[in-house]
Amino acid sequence: MKLYTGPISLFSAKVRIAIAEKGIEVDEVSVGWTPERRYEPHHPEVVKLNPRRQVPVLVDGETVVCDSTVILEYLEEVHPDPPLFPETPAGRARARGFETFADQAVFPAIWDLVEEVFYPEPPGGRDPSRADAARERLSALHRELDEALVGRGYLCDAFGVGDIACFVMLSAGLTLGSVPDEALVNLHGWLARCGARPAMRDELAGMQAFVASIPPAA
Repeated sequence: MKLYTGPISLFSAKVRIAIAEKGIEVDEVSVGWTPERRYEPHHPEVVKLNPRRQVPVLVDGETVVCDSTVILEYLEEVHPDPPLFPETPAGRARARGFETFADQAVFPAIWDLVEEVFYPEPPGGRDPSRADAARERLSALHRELDEALVGRGYLCDAFGVGDIACFVMLSAGLTLGSVPDEALVNLHGWLARCGARPAMRDELAGMQAFVASIPPAA
């Protein structure tokens, strides 16, 4: 297997964690990225393999799989042990729901913070109201997840793709100043449990090391 990823791509991080949890051997190709140009110019193999020119892209023999959600499903089918999806249809639906929640509800707010806090200031200046609104949205999503974790160690009882997706996004939010309220004890306990897993810990450490290696803006 070959995996094309971005060094700080949150969607790539989801796949890297799943691969580490399953103990799958892959040849990882990290595409170029800079704060100023982002992923431009796109990696030529990614352009050839994915019409959307986005990572992650998984190549397994003659099979090419694009999009982190589809890759996670594919990995589960070809490497079912250890499982990252529940056994029952209802459980798998719940897991997919949380993965979708991370991608479609949490990530847009994270992206607003990335553009307003992390990337170099644009010519027109920053928009503090956009960052404030993103943090407010994330606070509401924190409360949703805290309620979903009542009586549960993980989002679907056993650790899986829903936890991976939500943890990756919320961890990015933490680095950008979106810290869950201390009263959300279920959420904080879950964050600690997820963060203690070697695959999660190593992924966060790798992304943080890459960010620390970025030269300061001139």
